[in-house]
Amino acid sequence: MTRLSVNINKIALIRNARGSNFPDLVQVAKDCERFGAQGITVHPRPDQRHIRYDDIPVLKDVVTTEFNIEGNPTPDFLKLVLDNPPHQCTLVPDSPDALTSDNGWDTITHQSFLKEVISELQSKGIRVSIFINPDKKMLEAAKETGTDRVEFYTGPYAHDFAKNKEEAVLPFAEASRFAAGIGLEQNAGHDLNLENLKFFKQNMTGLLEVSIGHALVVDSLYYGLHNTIGMYLRELS
Repeated sequence: MTRLSVNINKIALIRNARGSNFPDLVQVAKDCERFGAQGITVHPRPDQRHIRYDDIPVLKDVVTTEFNIEGNPTPDFLKLVLDNPPHQCTLVPDSPDALTSDNGWDTITHQSFLKEVISELQSKGIRVSIFINPDKKMLEAAKETGTDRVEFYTGPYAHDFAKNKEEAVLPFAEASRFAAGIGLEQNAGHDLNLENLKFFKQNMTGLLEVSIGHALVVDSLYYGLHNTIGMYLRELS
């Protein structure tokens, strides 16, 4: 079964909108785990518009499944991660003003930089994943960085799913087989939801984990958090 990691950024965004601790981010993380989530993901950004840097040590202390911190490996981000080692760190090449992550690493151009960062994180016992597009050349170069995993950026799949789901998933299915063949473990995330998740998972080779936030939080408005997590877990089973 592919593991479900719940991204709680949008919960933090709602909390921050009123300048209080409502909803209680830590309690929501604990409840997600209690309802069946197998991991908690956060993506702190420089402007701290949702997850704040001071949320990280508190969440690290309470998350009992798998704690995954995503972000662009700037000096401030790396210090935050190294001071609060999670189970996994996912490196994402988003700009400081990005609304959301929208592309994978160019692992050829940035290979030397990634090697240094990955080695430093792994020295603290942190598993590393690289956000990546379904491109064989980028996967080959990712393998050279020493990363433990790659996380496929699934935005294009989600965008094209309604038009032709077979065509939409094809580059990911091929890239997944290729990654498995060269020994790269695989995660995935971005715009996966209750409509497109099952088909995606069925076409991947050894998909270990998906990180889902926005769609899951939106679905929770209608179905409730407990029911929604159960629904996503059934799609992955």
